[in-house]
Amino acid sequence: MKLFVPVIMAASMLVATSAHAQEDQRVTEAKAAAASWLALLDAGRYADTWTHSASMFQTAVTQENWVNVVKPMRAPLGAVTSRTFKTAQFTTSLPAAPDGEYVVIQYNTVFANKAGAVETITPMRDKDGRWKISGYFVR
Repeated sequence: MKLFVPVIMAASMLVATSAHAQEDQRVTEAKAAAASWLALLDAGRYADTWTHSASMFQTAVTQENWVNVVKPMRAPLGAVTSRTFKTAQFTTSLPAAPDGEYVVIQYNTVFANKAGAVETITPMRDKDGRWKISGYFVR
């Protein structure tokens, strides 16, 4: 019986390590998707950001409406002078969104015309299995 407890503990640790590694992989993939999307946004390619967004996002807002919202929000901020990773949190549930796989990522960002901004970007695993952006906010 004494041997049984360490074996159970070791098995539990392997399962926990495996789950953590899987979550880390999802966060890594979501961060890569966010970086690509943000590069388009930083370049002023607003219509392309919509094209590279999650299908849920595209269903919620037309490309034209997205451009009409994001351009006046981002253009006055000016160019990004620095963007530093702050946090990333994997979750399967977000307010006002269907259950799924999401990573909420935050960056501390300095723009030419606004210091001390926080960008929040939310990639989700889309229907095709790839990570795509489902939300973006600057404060």
